[in-house]
Amino acid sequence: MTGRLAFVESPVQLLNVLEWAHARGRGTAPAAAPAPAPSPAPGTVPAPDPGTSDDLRIVVLSPNDPMSRGQLRRMAQLARDEGFEVHWQEARAGRGALVRTLRELGGPLRAAERVIVGDPFSRYVQLLLTLFGPRHVTVVDDGTATMEFAAQLAGGERLVRWHRKGDLGPRELLLAPVTSLARRRLAPGPGRTVEIFTSLPVQAPPGTEVTENAYAWTRERFGPPPLARGADLVGTSLVETGVVDADHYLRVVGELARAHGATRYFAHRRETPEKLHRIAVEAGLQVVRPELPLELIARRGPIGATIVSFPSTVVHTLPLALAGTGVKVAVCEIAPEWLKATASPRAQGFLAGVASTASGADRLTPRNASAVDRLEFG
Repeated sequence: MTGRLAFVESPVQLLNVLEWAHARGRGTAPAAAPAPAPSPAPGTVPAPDPGTSDDLRIVVLSPNDPMSRGQLRRMAQLARDEGFEVHWQEARAGRGALVRTLRELGGPLRAAERVIVGDPFSRYVQLLLTLFGPRHVTVVDDGTATMEFAAQLAGGERLVRWHRKGDLGPRELLLAPVTSLARRRLAPGPGRTVEIFTSLPVQAPPGTEVTENAYAWTRERFGPPPLARGADLVGTSLVETGVVDADHYLRVVGELARAHGATRYFAHRRETPEKLHRIAVEAGLQVVRPELPLELIARRGPIGATIVSFPSTVVHTLPLALAGTGVKVAVCEIAPEWLKATASPRAQGFLAGVASTASGADRLTPRNASAVDRLEFG
């Protein structure tokens, strides 16, 4: 078997595949941009171009939502500019897409020496891993779920996203055999190594190698950024995932904007238009829908001298990407009263851990858990 194959479903996953390749001395921009390769025939995954900088092939399992697709298109072009082959797979394009995707990717997966995945909780990735167990697996960050994956792998638990409740529904029961097999193929064992490439503070599960992602490619490729006056706020999808009450979230966004002199709100790609409209009207913020992952947007600038976020991956990644620029990152902790009654019992502890372990960020804590509009640096 030869070669390496990456499956990505989000812009951040693709960014971190590029960081992983760069950390191994690969993926530097070519001296002269090569002529565009002809598009492959539908239903095929191209072989590596002899003129590319690596034998790494990247397969985008395209999502449906327009913002994610747009960011992925731009990230795919950045990857091609770095000399990598990128195959765009319409994995969710209507009836028959799943079967077609599994059939088309089965051969490349069986031929790969190493498989890189960005979301071990993804049903698509889990289904692909049932086709063939690679000898070497690398998991790159796709948000704070990496922390949960490492903990569940170490504890021998089944793979469940942190914001989901513990009970198995009909769909989870149907897919339980797939999840169980995928978990075994994402764990180290005889003839298989597992690497976690991450910017997050995770403990290496037994037999697993954890490699630091320092965002070296991002820093070398972009910036340093010009700084804008005031602060920028970073949005999250905590409301959309059913964790945080929308009214509490909007009240705190408005208070943070007033306290820090923020004028812009960088939207998460999963935030709804209705919520973003309320943020623009009620908090008076300019809502920005980034065309690239925020690490790249911030590095290119202009960016506020202070960036304020709720607990999310960016409170770990932005201090790395913006090292040496003078930008301060702050994380606003989540008070228990902000959580919805239907939120997972694990949500509060998980979010508190994300905030408390962000060593490169200042902490904003509620003075009084019942007073959501009174915040101070901790």
